[in-house]
Amino acid sequence: MTDKKLQSYTELSEISPFDEGLYTQIQKNWDSVAKPLNSLGKFEDMIARIGAVLGTTDVDIKKRAVIMMCADNGIVEEGISQSGQDVTAAVAEWMGRNESSVCKMAKVTGTDTIPVDIGINMEGSPEGVLSRKVRKGTANFLKEPAMTEEEFQQALTTGIEVVRECKEEGYRILATGEMGIGNTTTSAAVCAALMNLPVIDVTGRGAGISSSGLLKKIEVIDKAMELYDMRNRYDKSREFTEYVLRSVGGLDIAGLTGVFLGGAIYHVPIVIDGFISLVSALAAERILPGTREVMLASHKGKEQGMRPIFEELDLDPSIDGNLALGEGTGAVMLFPLLEMALSLYSDGLSFEETTVEQYEHFSE
Repeated sequence: MTDKKLQSYTELSEISPFDEGLYTQIQKNWDSVAKPLNSLGKFEDMIARIGAVLGTTDVDIKKRAVIMMCADNGIVEEGISQSGQDVTAAVAEWMGRNESSVCKMAKVTGTDTIPVDIGINMEGSPEGVLSRKVRKGTANFLKEPAMTEEEFQQALTTGIEVVRECKEEGYRILATGEMGIGNTTTSAAVCAALMNLPVIDVTGRGAGISSSGLLKKIEVIDKAMELYDMRNRYDKSREFTEYVLRSVGGLDIAGLTGVFLGGAIYHVPIVIDGFISLVSALAAERILPGTREVMLASHKGKEQGMRPIFEELDLDPSIDGNLALGEGTGAVMLFPLLEMALSLYSDGLSFEETTVEQYEHFSE
């Protein structure tokens, strides 16, 4: 796929982000390492997938970053969060100073941080944060659609463009992160609509609301399903997916959807973090089928809506730590594990260097 700037992602009707031949060759390279076959399990597959996306058997992910889309959500007006929108701006400021949770963890893992203001409800953007503001937070989706068609397209394109810029700067793999009070409500609404699941089955406590707050959150999303005629519509089309995103989604979700699309367009592996980025991954696959080939699942997370999406995308996360911090923290935790696996792929003893006979595959 081209590395050039696209006028619009809608120019694309199909993509080829994954080289099956390279995937097979990397698997064969794994078999030559002096260890039992497939003994690193999912990590052998992930290294092969990364190489197949990058287009090389010489897999290198040393230059990497986490993209954090930051935006506010108008639905906070309905009392679905224990925090106000001021927290979004505060955490984004910490990100700009490399002081937030994901920044501290990213530093340990050798990962650069790219916070993006795609919709924080404030004038200007915090220092150190990439300013790509579409609007100052979405609308309250119980009163009107979260964003207009033009705003949605701008947010989606922003995510694609950030990936293109990262590719030009030499980044080999990107993780997804976000910050936005109320975004577990928007993501649960998108999940319920796209997966045609009962709202109660995909809605969790987010950052930690009370039981009464959870009931309020479910009630709000249920009202939206009726308002926008999204109930009992298992529609996988691009048109319906985009309708859902702009009606009840968030600017962070739209931006992250663009990040996954950008990964497919520009051949960059993208690591999924938690519920918000996973919902965005699902939307990207629905908009441009085949995008899932660039995705790597990091962790299972606490939010109950994650499991059915992983099943549809046929992705199996490697970390089961009951994580719920967000920001991209779970995604960056995957990087040192991948690096350890790569140390064997790149520098491990081969059977040719030992007196041990190479293992063989046997069909059952």
